[in-house]
This record gives sequence, C-alpha cells and structure tokens, in this order.
Amino acid sequence: MKEYVLAIDQGTTSSRAILFNRKGETVAVAQQEFKQYFPHDGWVEHDPEEIWESTLATCRKAMQEADVAATEIAGIGITNQRETTVVWERATGKPIYKAIVWQDRRTADTCEQLRRDGCEGVIVEKTGLLVDPYFSATKISWILDHVDGARARAEKGELAFGTIDTFLLWRLTGGAKHNTDATNASRTSLFNIKDQCWDSELLRLFNVPESVLPAVLDSCDDFGATAPELLGQAVPVYGIAGDQQAALIGQACFQPGMAKSTYGTGCFLILNTGEELVRSENRLLTTVAYRLNGKTTYAIEGSIFIAGATIQWLRDGLKLIDHAAESLKLAEETGANNGVYLVPAFTGLGAPFWDPHARGAIMGLTRDTGIAEVVTAGLQSVCYQTKDLVRAMRNDGATYKALRVDGGMVVNDWVVQFLADILNVPVDRPKVTETTALGVAYLVGLKVGWFETLDEIAELWACEKRFEPSMSPDIRERLYGGWLDSVERVRRSH
Repeated sequence: MKEYVLAIDQGTTSSRAILFNRKGETVAVAQQEFKQYFPHDGWVEHDPEEIWESTLATCRKAMQEADVAATEIAGIGITNQRETTVVWERATGKPIYKAIVWQDRRTADTCEQLRRDGCEGVIVEKTGLLVDPYFSATKISWILDHVDGARARAEKGELAFGTIDTFLLWRLTGGAKHNTDATNASRTSLFNIKDQCWDSELLRLFNVPESVLPAVLDSCDDFGATAPELLGQAVPVYGIAGDQQAALIGQACFQPGMAKSTYGTGCFLILNTGEELVRSENRLLTTVAYRLNGKTTYAIEGSIFIAGATIQWLRDGLKLIDHAAESLKLAEETGANNGVYLVPAFTGLGAPFWDPHARGAIMGLTRDTGIAEVVTAGLQSVCYQTKDLVRAMRNDGATYKALRVDGGMVVNDWVVQFLADILNVPVDRPKVTETTALGVAYLVGLKVGWFETLDEIAELWACEKRFEPSMSPDIRERLYGGWLDSVERVRRSH
C-alpha cells in the first residue's frame, strides 16, 4: 500500500525532505544546509549542484530513517524558494552559472531603466508584480548577457531556464521533464497571470527568448516520474508550488480573506482573494495562490527579504549568540520596550517600500545597550515588518479576524506574542508548523485521491496555540512609531 507522500522543501539556506502519512502527520524529516555565496555587495548566489545533491541526500535519508521504500510512496511534492534563477544546458543538465538567489540585487539598475522607459505599468498590469530585482526575468537576462555565448546558445534552443522547482524536476526525471507550476511561473515577471501564459510582450521587454522557458502546469498535476536509480524505483511527481503558496495551502487558507504569514529566511504574508484578481494600491503584489483543475485562485502578497536571516546574521555574522534558540531567553530578560531598533535591510527593503538601495542599521544605541537588546531588536524587526504589510493590506481593504503563522521562527513564543501585540490581532500557531512541505503533500494527496475536496484538507488544520494581544495602545503606537522613524532614516541615508 502506498501510505506516504515525500515532500521536498528546497529553501534558501537548506534542503529538506519530509515524509507525511495520509493524515498529514510527519513521519520523518531530513535537513541539510548548503553554502551561501556573496561575491559582491547585494549579490547572493547558490551552487545548483549543491542544491541538487542536498535534495537527493535528504530524500534518501528521510526514507532510510522511516524505513520506507519507494514502492510505499504515493507521490512526490516539490516546494521551493521562489524567483531564484538557474540556467542550464539541455544536453548535459549542467548549469552555466551559479543560481542567482531571490535576494540578489545586481539588476537594480536594469529595473530602474525599465521604470524610466515607462514599462512598469504594463508589467504590473500583466504580472501583478512590481519592477524589482527580486523577480526572475532580469536575472535570466543577466546570465544570458554575462556568460560567454549564452544568449546565442539560448536562441538556438540549447539552454533551459528554471526556478528551483523546475531544475529539481529536470534532475529528478533525468532531463525528461521541463515543467513548472502556475505559482512559480507567476513570480518570474514573464507570466501573464490573467491569461495564464508566458507573455510575448514581457519576453521582449526583458529580452528573454521563449525557447528557454518551461511548460506551465497546474499546481496539482502529472509532472513525470523520478529516474528509477535515484530512489530505488520510479516515483511520480504530482505537486509543485512555490514555498509561500504551499504554506497557504498547508495552512488551509482556502477561503477569500484568510491569511498566513511565514517566517523563514524572509517573511511572506499572503491573503487569499479567491477568483478575483485584486490590484493593490499600496505596492503589494498580486499573485497566483494556486491553480487546480485549470481554475486559478489569486492572492495579495507582501514580501520581506530578511526575517529569520536576521537571527542567522546575529549568530554567524556578529556571533552574539551560539544558537537561534538563545534569542528567546534574551528577549524575555530584556522586554519589548528597550528603545533599540534593528532595520535588517541587508539586501534592500521589500514591501511596501521596495527600496533596493537601502542598507541595514541599528538605531537607538546607548552605553547600556548590550547583546540582549540587539538580539531582541532583531526579533522585533520581523514583527514590525509584518505590521508594515498588514497596514498596507488593510489600506487595500483587507480585514483580519486572525493571522495563521508558520516557519522556523514561530516556535519562539516571545516572538509570536509580540507579533500579536504589535498587530493587535490574535495570532494562531498550528499544530503542524511544517506547513510549506505539508502544502505540497496535500497537493499530492489531491492527485492520488486521498482527498476529494479542499474542505477535507481544511478539516485537518488544528490550532496548537492562539496568542491574544495584550499590549496597551499607547505602547504599541510608540514602539511602532520608533520603527517607522528608523526605516525612514535608513531610506534617507542613500
């Protein structure tokens, strides 16, 4: 009997494989970090071979730990860091350059030129995205222009582009499949989210040849099968979704108006808008939430580039802590009201500011400021940035009864309580916080008939703890006012 789903969760700092059973319960987890490359200011790269090797290794390890054979796996789901761009040779599968990561800002000048040329209107209208280095299109063009002979080879059909899901699918299927799903396609700046197709006008604007692009399928679809030698037997791939959309599915936010916020390397707040393609007036993104049976569900999204990466920087860069878990004790000792603000604009500011040139700063330092205050400010920065997004969504007409949260940071009770306090809304933490991987596991479950409807999946969602706001309005306003002042200072400094 095929009792398991294997979910590949390929993130910005690590690759993970998680085995789930039919009830959506975790059976085994394997995780492997890989190297981050920072060749220049604002540049962020990964080695696609390291990503592939770590992905395959974690799949094998999870299966080994649970003593589960390929014959017992109903299907594979892939969820991935979005926008990160790989270009490889069709003949060999070998990348022609390192993966340019979503955080990378090297194409900021290209994006500014597109805005000066008056292109932003048509790009926003067709893609729901702003003109920003964050998205894949300018990254593809950069690789084709900076690797010797790449553009000519692309025009001849010798090269393939993919976000990480597509690259992994290519490798898993031994080069048999060059596909992506609608959620990942919607993050490239080349995909018309209304017509649900690659757009020839956008391809011309960004100078990307159509020959490099993958075919776009539903999020729950037949994506081919793994080469038998990889896992012991061919296993079908039935689900693909970008990590934030996968978390929306894993959090069972299937009704319009439901929202989730994920705290991984970055922070991403997504609000389901149903079949309606809602345009933000506050510099948020309109995107594809998921596409099932050819029917598209849309969402509004706010993206913050640096969340958990702030704590990683405090640990690895400044060496203020040895483990991320230490931040909880330091924050409890220090309290929220310490006057120090950390603006983590290490690779610019995301929504709603979209300032690629901003750089990080710590404000409010005094002689008695120590490690505890700086670490606490790092935790608070994630919550303040979430409030920036919630304000923008409210200004767009969204209302919140509660917010569902997930990701590595939400195991920290202090952070989630401060989030509820600063937002002034209840925050729900689910029993299963691995919602990104769970989301694609659910997609596989839909494909193989474990679930007939989304309602059946929604019934599996369970709240582990609800955090109610308890902060007084005057303290909330004063703390957030200090944050806004700090952000404004950062933006004025360049």
